Amino acid sequence: MYLIALKMLVGNRGKFYAMIFGVALTSLIITQQSSIFLGLMSRTVGFIFDTPQPDLWVMDPKVQFVDDIKPLQDTKLFQVRGVEGIDWAVPLYKGSLRARLPNGTFQTCNVIGLDDATLVAGPPTMVEGSLEDLRRADAVIVDEAGANGKLAKVGPTPQSPRIPLRVGDVLELNDSRAVVAGIARATRTFQSQPVIYTTYSRAMRFAPRERKLLSFVLAKVKPGYDFKEVATQIQRQTGLAAYRSDEFKGITIRYFMKNTGIPINFGMAVGLGFLVGVAIVGQTFFSFIVDNMRYLGILKAMGASNRLLFHMILLQTVLVGTIGSGLGMGIASLTSILSKNSELAFYLPWQVPVITVLATSLITLITTVFSLRKVLRLEPAIVFRG
Repeated sequence: MYLIALKMLVGNRGKFYAMIFGVALTSLIITQQSSIFLGLMSRTVGFIFDTPQPDLWVMDPKVQFVDDIKPLQDTKLFQVRGVEGIDWAVPLYKGSLRARLPNGTFQTCNVIGLDDATLVAGPPTMVEGSLEDLRRADAVIVDEAGANGKLAKVGPTPQSPRIPLRVGDVLELNDSRAVVAGIARATRTFQSQPVIYTTYSRAMRFAPRERKLLSFVLAKVKPGYDFKEVATQIQRQTGLAAYRSDEFKGITIRYFMKNTGIPINFGMAVGLGFLVGVAIVGQTFFSFIVDNMRYLGILKAMGASNRLLFHMILLQTVLVGTIGSGLGMGIASLTSILSKNSELAFYLPWQVPVITVLATSLITLITTVFSLRKVLRLEPAIVFRG
């Protein structure tokens, strides 16, 4: 009987392909939009992810996310170092500066000033040069995406391709000379601006003069001390906020979730994809059941129970759901591969396919229940009508 159910399903190729297309489209939309949403959220904390060395990030209590810089006085660094339980504490500058390119155009860049002695918070992966090259005069390290993209040099003619920035090239940051000493690979940020690393003292020279320029204090806790107790002690003695990396990531993500339209926009896209799947698959499968009502009546007249007919319909919908969801997630996974090192934010953890399977299973269940009502009311006498 189950083989008959499969033959009935595959035999009507038009509706069979239409149902698979509906489930595949739903699966693709849910997987792709969810992955892009997660990719955007992961980029908001990309800099924190690239800085695993400190245990605590110390900052102004009013900071709302990682790019919400509220500068501190340099004396706060020494106050943090004086807190019991702190192994080491180093300064970090993070700001937006304009870089002047050789052709005279300007490009806004994220400039990171690292502690001169330790170079803590440097780029995670070096493509050319080494982190120690920052100790050279006027040296900076540029991220690979920025060097190949927005900071690339213009070719000799308008039709010529842009020339990637390389070691030895010279930039101008706030009217100060900066020599590219290395190319690094860093996690893309939410704003997708080029990232330039330099030393803290040199960043002070690049940045416009202000009374306060210290963005964060990165601190390491001594072994045997509790992170929360040390963070509380920092707040009590200095008046600053201290968060672990995971806490700071959570604060940043919650800010974007609450204060931007990103969750609503992607949530509507996912919801629309689900409704489209229900509409296409439900309507098509219901039409399929109506077309095969005479054959189902014959089976019922031959003694097939409602339970058996239910199992046959369930088998048909499960097959459609499995093939459709597999196709949709496969196309989305291909997008994930093609989007590597590109502007597209795409992050596909294992939870997304699980959610997609649950969504397509729900569509399958709704379709089955919707179609079963007509089958349960089916009278075997329909075979002898007309």
